[in-house]
Amino acid sequence: MGHHGVYVWTSYGVFAVIVLWNVLTPLRQHRRWLQEQAQRSRRSQKEIS
Repeated sequence: MGHHGVYVWTSYGVFAVIVLWNVLTPLRQHRRWLQEQAQRSRRSQKEIS
């Protein structure tokens, strides 16, 4: 790779971080949403009884 190695490996690293971010962020948001829905469901069940 000659003198381009640093640029190439840095680009791979940045790419990997961005891909991981794009995969993990929606998963965390979905998990948070599910927790909020479960809390709302429990609250509404308490109000009914």
